[in-house]
Amino acid sequence: MVNLPSVLSLQGCDLRYADSGGDGLPLVFSHGAGADHVMFDAQRVHLRDRGYRVVVWDLRGHGLSRPAGVPFTAGQAVADLCALIGHLALDRPVLVGQSLGGNLGQAVVRRHPGLARALIVIGATSNTAPLSWRERLLVKAAAPMLSAMPARNLPGLMADASAVTQDARTDARRAFGQLSKKEFLQVWRATVAFLSPDPGYRTPVPLCLIRGERDGTGNIAAAMPRWAGTENVQEVVIPGAGHIANQDNPRAVSEAIEAFLRTLPVRGRPG
Repeated sequence: MVNLPSVLSLQGCDLRYADSGGDGLPLVFSHGAGADHVMFDAQRVHLRDRGYRVVVWDLRGHGLSRPAGVPFTAGQAVADLCALIGHLALDRPVLVGQSLGGNLGQAVVRRHPGLARALIVIGATSNTAPLSWRERLLVKAAAPMLSAMPARNLPGLMADASAVTQDARTDARRAFGQLSKKEFLQVWRATVAFLSPDPGYRTPVPLCLIRGERDGTGNIAAAMPRWAGTENVQEVVIPGAGHIANQDNPRAVSEAIEAFLRTLPVRGRPG
């Protein structure tokens, strides 16, 4: 675990982050809803040691970036990530996001197509894909279902649904336990707000899609393969991993990210 020594004060919140520095290709990792930067510990070390400049951060209201200051919304999350990129003067970083972080990365690329060099999404659906009636019903029902869960049970239930391995589940319980039920529901609603169907949209930068073989959350198991087909990219399916594939099988995810990065233009990339 890295302690996020640096601070960017923005809209009433001290956003905490860590930057490995250096001249390598910059990567910015954004975690999932209710999680924090710890979920990317293995990827941070793996890629830093190979010469990449790695930035991890805790989204507003998560981990060490507390208190949130202002409500967590989709628009505020986009503003925060763009502000962090500007603060660090990163030259077209690769955005890497898991779940909510993947939806956030998509939104930044869509709104600011020249800001990022590439996009890596782990365990998330396309923001712009059309939704079937069944999928719309699932999205609509999720918040009431979460609201009905006893607050004390929510971290454990979410962790067990998200991860397969015991280590990943244990860390997910720790992370989810940092948010109140009210805060988590606010973050969930923000995640849903990223969904904006636009069937003709195509990602304007190189795209890498990574999914856990055993991801049973939402519609990801069916939706990510469709997304890959629409974008004409090959999704990477991580063996034996659930929704939090980067913690269930960290080595496989780190290697998948590294392999994708090596397909990008050489400028700024480690040799």
